[in-house]
Amino acid sequence: MELNLNHVDYIQVGVTSQKTMKLLPSAGRKSTQKVAVADHDGVVSCFGMKKGEAVPVFKSLPGQKISRPELGGALGTPQEKIFVSSGSEVRGYTKKGKQFLTFEANLTESINAMHVSGADLFVCASYIYNHYCDCKDQDYYLSGDKINDVLCLPVETVGRIVPILACQDRVLRVLQGSELQYDVEVPGPPTVLELHDRDGGKGGEEVLYGTADGKLGLVRIAKSGPVTSWELDNEKKKGGVLCIDTFDIVGDGVKDILVGRDDGTVEVYGLDGSNEPTLRFENVLSESVTSIQGGCVGKEMYDEVLTTTYTGWVSGLTTEPQQMVAGPGEEIKMSQETQGKVAALRAELEQLQLKVLQGREKYQQSSQSSTAVSAVPVFSINDKFTLCQDDASYSLTLEVQTAIDNLLLQSDVPIDLLDVDKNSAVVSFSECDSESNGNFLLATYRCQANTTRLELKVRSIEGQYGTLQAYVTPRLQPKTCQVRQYQIKPLSLHQRTHTIEQERPMNTLRLTGQFSFAEIHSWVVFCLPEVPEKTPAGENITFCFQNTFLGTQLEATYCKGEANFKSDNISTISILKDVLSKEATKRKINLNISYEVNEDSVSHTLRMIHPKLEYQLILAKKVQLIDALKELQVHEGNADFLIPEYRSILDESAQLLEEYKKQPAHLERLYGMITDLFIDKFKFKGQNVKTKVSQLLAILNNYELDSLMEFFSEA
Repeated sequence: MELNLNHVDYIQVGVTSQKTMKLLPSAGRKSTQKVAVADHDGVVSCFGMKKGEAVPVFKSLPGQKISRPELGGALGTPQEKIFVSSGSEVRGYTKKGKQFLTFEANLTESINAMHVSGADLFVCASYIYNHYCDCKDQDYYLSGDKINDVLCLPVETVGRIVPILACQDRVLRVLQGSELQYDVEVPGPPTVLELHDRDGGKGGEEVLYGTADGKLGLVRIAKSGPVTSWELDNEKKKGGVLCIDTFDIVGDGVKDILVGRDDGTVEVYGLDGSNEPTLRFENVLSESVTSIQGGCVGKEMYDEVLTTTYTGWVSGLTTEPQQMVAGPGEEIKMSQETQGKVAALRAELEQLQLKVLQGREKYQQSSQSSTAVSAVPVFSINDKFTLCQDDASYSLTLEVQTAIDNLLLQSDVPIDLLDVDKNSAVVSFSECDSESNGNFLLATYRCQANTTRLELKVRSIEGQYGTLQAYVTPRLQPKTCQVRQYQIKPLSLHQRTHTIEQERPMNTLRLTGQFSFAEIHSWVVFCLPEVPEKTPAGENITFCFQNTFLGTQLEATYCKGEANFKSDNISTISILKDVLSKEATKRKINLNISYEVNEDSVSHTLRMIHPKLEYQLILAKKVQLIDALKELQVHEGNADFLIPEYRSILDESAQLLEEYKKQPAHLERLYGMITDLFIDKFKFKGQNVKTKVSQLLAILNNYELDSLMEFFSEA
C-alpha cells in the first residue's frame, strides 16, 4: 500500500535533546491530541491545534536543560501526567500544567535517561541506574559502560519488573533487582529503546532498539534468555537512530515502525506476513530528528507522524491532503480557514521584519557610542565523532542552531578527508608545514545558505595519534567561533567486540610495574576508542577489539601492576608497546616489558591484507585502461570487437572511476601497513631493516602473495 504524507510545521521551541516530545492520550480514537515538548531552556511547552493554529495549553518557567520527558500515571489509566528530568531532579506536571511533584534523585551527575511505570521511576546517569518506587530508593546498578537509554517491560503484562539498559559497549543489560540477569549483544552501540506496539507486543517482552551506526532490531526479552526476532542492517549508510515509535499510520490494522535518524531521515517500516520490516515511506529533513511519535494532531480523522528536530521545530507528516488540484478551466477557491492562515502568516512576517530592522538600528547606535559593549552570541553545537565499521573511517557530524558560515579543520596528525555525497559545502586546502608548526591538515569548508548540518569523513593511520580540531563559525553578528576537539587515538581503527577467535596465531605483550588499576585503564583509554572513561568496578577487566580495516583482533586484560595484550597483528603490539612505554615514562613509572612473537601471525596478517590489496590493484589497472578503451570504441564506432572483460570495464567505467575517486591513498595505505608489518617483525628481533624497504616496495609494485611472503621470511 502506497503511503502519501505531507509535511506541515507547527511551532518552534528551543534546542531539544533526544526523545523530548510526547503526545498526550486523546479523548476519542480520532480526536486531536495535545503535544508536550521539552527543550534546553528548561521549558515544558504543551499545545494543541485549533483551526490550523497552535494553541498553548501551558508553558513552564525556564530553568536547567531538560534531558528527557516521560508520560505516566496509575497503571491501567490514561498515561497523561508529564514527568521531566532536569539535572538530577524529576518534576511532574498534570496535563493542564500544574506541578505536583519535585523529586531530587541525589545523583552526582545529571539524569540522561528516564522511564516511568505507575509508581516506579527508573533513572540513569552516565554509568548509574537507580530504581525508585513512590520516590523511595529500591535498586541500584553500576554499568560497565555508558548508559544511553532505559526501559522497563510492562509490569501489568509480564507480572514483574524487568529494566533494560542500552549501553555504549553494544550490549543491552537486562536487570533483576540490583543484579544483572543477562546481556543481549546487538550489532552496534544502542542509542534508543522502545516497546514494540507500545505495549511490548505478544507477551509484553518485545523491545525495539536503534543503534548509533543506523541499525534497527527487535529482540524478545524472555525469562529464559533473549530471542532476536530480526535485525535490519544500514546498507544505505543512513544516519544513526535517535528515536523510534510504533503506530498504524498506513491504517491496515498493523502498527508500523516509525524511525527518526540523526541525518534528518524519517522512515516508516511496515511488517510483512513473516513479521520482517519493509520500508514504506521515507522523508529527509534538514536537521537531525530528535523525537518521533505517531498520532492525530493537526486535524481530526487524519493521522500523522509528528517529529521534533534538533533546533526545536515541531512538525508533522500528515495524511491530510495539503494541496488541491484543479482540472482544465477550473479555479481553486481558498477556504476561509486557509485564507486566515495566509493572512496571519503575512502579518507575522511583517512584524518579524520590523523587529529585525529595529534590532539592527539599535545595534548600530549602541556600537557607535563610547560605552559600547559587544556581546558574543551563544550558540549550541550538536556534534558526533564516530568510527564507521563498514569503511574504517570516522564520521564527523556538526549541527548548529543557526546557519553555518564556514568550518575550519585543523589536525596535528596525518589524516585523509573522504568525499561525502550529502555534503554540498565547498572545501579548500591550505599548505601545511608539519615540521615547523605541527599541522598536517588545514581545510576550510564554505557552506551554502541555510546549511545547519555538516557531515565529514576522515580516515586516520594507526600508530599516528593526536588531535583533530573543528572551528565552527555561524552566520551571526558579531562574528564568533566555537572550537571542538576530537582525539585521534593510536589504535583508532579498532572497535569493541565481545569475543575473539582464540585459534588465531597470537603475539603477546606483557607489562608489569608499580601502576594502579586506574592508571593502566587511563592508558588503555588513551590508546583505544570505545573504552569507558570510568575505571571499571572490580580488580581486573578484559576488553576485546577488532580492527575495522583489516579484521585483526586484540585482547586487553589488565589489573593493578600487570597488563597483558594479545593480537594476531604484530604492528598492533608494536604500537601499544611504544605508546604505553611513553605514557609510563611521562609519569616516571618503571615498566618491565616482555613479549612473545608468533612467526605464523605475520603470514596470517599478510593473508588478511591480500584480498584488499589485490582488489585495489585490479581496480587501479581497470581505471588505467578506461581512456584507451574509450579511444578504441570511438575509432571503431562500437565496442563489439572487444573481449567481454574489456567491454564490462567500459560498461562500468563510471562506477569504477567513482570508486577509485572515493578511495584516495587506499593503495598507499595498504603498502604502508605491509611496510610497518615488515619493520615491526624485525624490530622485535632487534634488527633494523629500513634499508630493505625499497626492495619490499619493488615486490609490491609487481605484487604476488607468495613472493611477498617469501621476502618476509628470507629478509
